[in-house]
Amino acid sequence: MSGGAIAITERAASRRRRDLIENWQAYLFLIPAIAFLGLFKILPAFYAIYISFFRWDVIQGAFRGLDNYFDILWQNSTRSQAFWQSLSTTFTYAAITVPIEMGLALVVAYVLFQKLAGRDIYRTIYYLPYVTSTVAAASVFLWVFHPQYGIANQLLGVFGISPLKWFQEPDGVFQMLGNAAGLAVPDWAAGPSLALVGVAIFSIWHFLGFQILIFLGGLGNIPVEYYEAAKLDGANQFQLFRRITLPLLSPQIFFVFTIASIGVLRAFNEIFVLTNGGPLDTTRTVTLLLFKTFFQQGQIGLGSAMGVLLTLIILGFTLIQFRVLERRVTYT
Repeated sequence: MSGGAIAITERAASRRRRDLIENWQAYLFLIPAIAFLGLFKILPAFYAIYISFFRWDVIQGAFRGLDNYFDILWQNSTRSQAFWQSLSTTFTYAAITVPIEMGLALVVAYVLFQKLAGRDIYRTIYYLPYVTSTVAAASVFLWVFHPQYGIANQLLGVFGISPLKWFQEPDGVFQMLGNAAGLAVPDWAAGPSLALVGVAIFSIWHFLGFQILIFLGGLGNIPVEYYEAAKLDGANQFQLFRRITLPLLSPQIFFVFTIASIGVLRAFNEIFVLTNGGPLDTTRTVTLLLFKTFFQQGQIGLGSAMGVLLTLIILGFTLIQFRVLERRVTYT
């Protein structure tokens, strides 16, 4: 072998050794994060799955296999009715919250992206609720919507509207509107309770700033040349928004929709503080039912099975979102 070939072989071997060392160094930096996730996320998840196969009250009992799941889904009429009602409440809460939250965030972000005086101050004000403690903000909301002392009822009184019970009202909003108009609304069309709508108002207010921030980042990445070229072709503001802004903002819209859906489906803090699942269980979502089954009733095996079922439901819903909506996303 010539001297030149030997030198090339040695350089290749040296480069392989250097790459190997760099790879090991990279893995070493990942070890703390992997250990943290494994200890506090992955291990508890697998342990919850293990518990869900047992009759587990205070201590571990007999092995039940999938019976805990069957009891929750259909075998035990009391438990299955509570679970399906809670799941219906959960998706109703998501259906109220996510579309309104995203629509408002998109409009506000589009306005704040324009050249307004004091634009940075407005952006800060809108983001403040998101960095506020959920429990603290929900406690303030309890006072704002207090049936006797709340400012919300005082404002309604200015317009001659009777005080509302807000977070203590189990009646459906459509039924209440119908009664106010003198119309008889059947129970199946009563709609979500006013208490659930109140919780949705809080959720929209609290998480609006995060979504505005994401949309502002997406708007800043759209090249201005597209708008200038469209204006030269005679496009108006609505056409600019529909033909350029919305398609090029679709990755952020898809991301926000996915994150917001997951967040709402697993929401707990605000519901626990504002209503604790009441009144008459009209705001009892699956997370509230899980909490009461696991901690208050001490039925740890059943509670774990509910947690696993909720995880599978959220996972399935997210996969459907990716399957149906991701193909409509425009990546540039």
